[in-house]
Amino acid sequence: MRTSTLLFLPTSPPPPSLPFFAISTQRFLSTVHLPLLATTRSSPCPRPNPKHAAINTTARGRRPLTATSAADDDDVEAGAGDDYDMEEEEVEELDNKKDYDVEYDRLLGSPISAPAAAAAAAAAADSSPDDIEMVTSESFVSTQGWGSDTVVDYRINEEEFHKIRLLHCDFFIRKPPDPDHNVYDFREMYVTPPDTDVYSIPKVLAPMPQKYIRCSKTNFGCYNVMEPPIDAPRDPLYKTEREILKVFLTKHYRNRRLGDAEFVLDFEEIYVIDSKTKSITRAKVLVTVTGGRNRDRRNDLLIIRDGGNLFKIIDKSERDDPTTVIEREEWAKTRQEMEHHLRKLRDFSVSNWF
Repeated sequence: MRTSTLLFLPTSPPPPSLPFFAISTQRFLSTVHLPLLATTRSSPCPRPNPKHAAINTTARGRRPLTATSAADDDDVEAGAGDDYDMEEEEVEELDNKKDYDVEYDRLLGSPISAPAAAAAAAAAADSSPDDIEMVTSESFVSTQGWGSDTVVDYRINEEEFHKIRLLHCDFFIRKPPDPDHNVYDFREMYVTPPDTDVYSIPKVLAPMPQKYIRCSKTNFGCYNVMEPPIDAPRDPLYKTEREILKVFLTKHYRNRRLGDAEFVLDFEEIYVIDSKTKSITRAKVLVTVTGGRNRDRRNDLLIIRDGGNLFKIIDKSERDDPTTVIEREEWAKTRQEMEHHLRKLRDFSVSNWF
């Protein structure tokens, strides 16, 4: 007999000041603790790999991606910048950024428009003194702009990357040098089948940050418990297997370190790595607390539902006890089962009994 139990797999106990996730399923309530990333031994910077330089210039046949953009003479004429029209790809990229902007509950008052919110966030990010200084790496290879599932013809030094193990793949994100080992550089990412060295470019479904950010890693998965067969009592007893289906990378508010007195997580910026699709995206978060972006985030509580697809921020005072959550989920499931049964006995689709 095979049963599956949904759990969140913390890597280590959280600090006292950390808020936590409250997740409810149809059968029980699981609480997610926000763990610290496992501390790894620091290693000296390896010698530059000559393959990287070769790939950047000749082997790939691509120009290196930089922060500056260039325009051809045919695109815009000198002195006629106002007549420049955005290309279709640029318009699509802009719409994509708006789609993944933080959504505030309209019941809280006048909603913040997506362009204004994006401009305010960009201005605040550019002027923030908490930005992490960028470090130039000789082995850095920008993977932005590449097609997904593109297999690269070189091997990476895995010591320079955060290796995130999932059920269907291993995910690699560039790890800048830092004593806390929780800084991520999303400009260079790879994905491989488990325990192999065939590196390919993952699917990026949302705009990724162009600078270093600090994140806390949380595993979302389940335990598969195998029970011994009844007719073979001499077989091994219960066998438990851990399966990581998703990983959540939650940004530290203002990139503060874990030991900072004002440390808090920024639930509005969560990056989700999916094991099945081998992709990374930014979670769409619904904010239902008042105060806007400048509110006190120490009272925020993140609710994750629908298998890690629905994210909602509420106030801690609105938290329901586990019994209430379980009863609500069981009632919804029981109602669906009853409706399915009664549909066979009547000539109309929906019942007014509930």
